[in-house]
Amino acid sequence: MSAEDLEKYETEMELNIDREYRDVVGIFKYVVETDRRFYLCNQVDVKARSESGDVFFEVSMTDAWVWDMYRPARFAKNVKVLTFKDVNVEELASQEIDPLKD
Repeated sequence: MSAEDLEKYETEMELNIDREYRDVVGIFKYVVETDRRFYLCNQVDVKARSESGDVFFEVSMTDAWVWDMYRPARFAKNVKVLTFKDVNVEELASQEIDPLKD
């Protein structure tokens, strides 16, 4: 596969995941962003943990959709993320939830 073919494939995958995001965003309540992934979910719990003086975050999500174009299935019943980096959680406003409103 040439570099051009790979770039075309990745561009097409990004467009597909963007379309899928627009289709599913209306069924979720929260947006969660970690250093590695972007999630939509209906329940989220973030706990700060400390071990040996290091602080990390434990993020638990229920009914999640994962923004990852390389995953064969983006829906997950339960997701747990452990990270030493920042975690951003936002509750979607009703106008953000309706993908038909612009």
